[in-house]
Amino acid sequence: MVKPVSRPLSQYTLDALALLGLLLREARVGKGMTTTELASRAGISRALLQRIERGDPGCSIGVVFEVAILCGVPVFDHEHRQLTTHLALHREKMALLPKAVRARLKVVKDDF
Repeated sequence: MVKPVSRPLSQYTLDALALLGLLLREARVGKGMTTTELASRAGISRALLQRIERGDPGCSIGVVFEVAILCGVPVFDHEHRQLTTHLALHREKMALLPKAVRARLKVVKDDF
C-alpha cells in the first residue's frame, strides 16, 4: 500500500508540535548547544533536528523523544520513577513468556 503524501492533522496537534519544537530549541540554546552538536549527540542529521524544532509532524517520535531527553525537556507529566516502575512491571510480565516470544530490548548507552 502506498503511504499517503500528507495526512490531515488537527490544529491542536500542529500547535502541540510547534510548542514542543520551541521548547526543544529553547532548551538547546539554554544549554549552549549548537544544532550540529545536538544532532551529533542524538545520532541524527542537522536537517532532521531543524525539522523537529520547527514542529514537523513527519519526524519519528523516537527521535523527538531522544532529542527531548538530551535537552532535558520532560515529555510526560509523570515523574521518572512512575515510568521506571511501569517498565519494571512490564519486564516482569515479559519474563514469564517463553524466550522465543519475548521482544528483545535494546540497551541505550547514554553515558556520554
